[in-house]
Amino acid sequence: MPDMTDLATLAAKHDTTFILALFVDLIGKPCAKLVPIEAIEELQNDGVGFAGYAAGALGQEPKDPDIMALPDASSFTPVPFIKEGLAIVHCDPYVEGKPWPYAPRNILRSILDKAAECDLSVHVGAEVEYFLVHQDEHGGLITADPGDNAARPCYDARGVTRMYEHLAAVSRGMNELGWGNYANDHEDANGQFEQNFAYADAMTTADRVITLRYLISMIAEQRGMTATFMPRPFADRTGSGLHLHLSLWKGSSPLFPAHDAADLRGLGLSSLAYDFIGGVLDHAGALQAVLAPSVNSYKRTGAVSMSSGASWAPRVPTYGGNDRTHYVRVPDAHRIELRGGDGSANPYLAIAAAVGAGLDGIARHTDPGTPGGDNGVDRAALPLTLLHAVDALEADPTISGALDCAGAGVARYFGELKREEFFRWHSQVTSWEIDHYLTAF
Repeated sequence: MPDMTDLATLAAKHDTTFILALFVDLIGKPCAKLVPIEAIEELQNDGVGFAGYAAGALGQEPKDPDIMALPDASSFTPVPFIKEGLAIVHCDPYVEGKPWPYAPRNILRSILDKAAECDLSVHVGAEVEYFLVHQDEHGGLITADPGDNAARPCYDARGVTRMYEHLAAVSRGMNELGWGNYANDHEDANGQFEQNFAYADAMTTADRVITLRYLISMIAEQRGMTATFMPRPFADRTGSGLHLHLSLWKGSSPLFPAHDAADLRGLGLSSLAYDFIGGVLDHAGALQAVLAPSVNSYKRTGAVSMSSGASWAPRVPTYGGNDRTHYVRVPDAHRIELRGGDGSANPYLAIAAAVGAGLDGIARHTDPGTPGGDNGVDRAALPLTLLHAVDALEADPTISGALDCAGAGVARYFGELKREEFFRWHSQVTSWEIDHYLTAF
């Protein structure tokens, strides 16, 4: 059961008057009910009910019993800078007294329990990238800052300064919450930004990614802008990633650094870390169905021409040192950076799948090969489309097993959702087709 620390005490401490009892569906949609402080005992003791089919992709039909969202008080997050007296608490969905296996938070908890059986804990950092945009009278996207039009806008001090109020509001919010915001920057594309916070245990980081997306979206709306985490909203610009920094620990000891001179690959990593990397690379094709789970994702990873000169998105499952062209980057000996994810990824599922792949690599002592693009290990290129990624997921028992960790059937359900999404997109007639085919025959 979730941690039942006294919510009333936490709410009183922070002058909370309303709580957003929040969870996400498999797609990552944040679902919540606004609970007044007067009903906090009912929330803590009984949870709050949702019609699961109405809420979203949660593996339910209209006839199914309610989902009861039970609060995890350890995730209590006061956000008075959004609305006075407001707080968020992340919830674990239950049905008829049992954890619901289609709930992303329950899936991640199950895979972390599997790691704990091996006496391992998982720490994760996340890089959240996004665009600030407006829509014109025709529904097209334009950069919210009209002055943000440089050919190479990355790290531009003027672009950051023009968006100072927005970036500073988000930064102050993170630091008031104790997240340790340490940088806020203009990313590679016009209108694109990234705001970083310190790493934490895997569940805390996943909760914070969801909370941060909410905070960024609400703060942008307050200033008349739209924040989008869409992987590639502009055809000529770099897309938005969700890069995950992963490390394994035993108690207070990090396990990725090599503690002797036996690392012949030269990255300072332990054999366990290389096993973990090997598992991630072996399962990269199936992982992409979870790390890059939208049609639009593959317009990011398949990009070949960017106005800035680089897409920064991996196209093949390789690894190397401090080199951002790889699927797995090793910036130092304490962590690895998984660069295949994008802004459409559900952080709970993404972390669960990545950890599942790494644990499989450890169990099999998987050899990742030598660092660099040509390492002599035969691994297929990353999927070209969402449909290819779903095919890889369905053929991979390890990544399917990670999604099914809290209960069978989730991977198949997720794959069916994504296959249907692909064909809904594929059935549309686009302006590209009109331009190329209208008078071609």
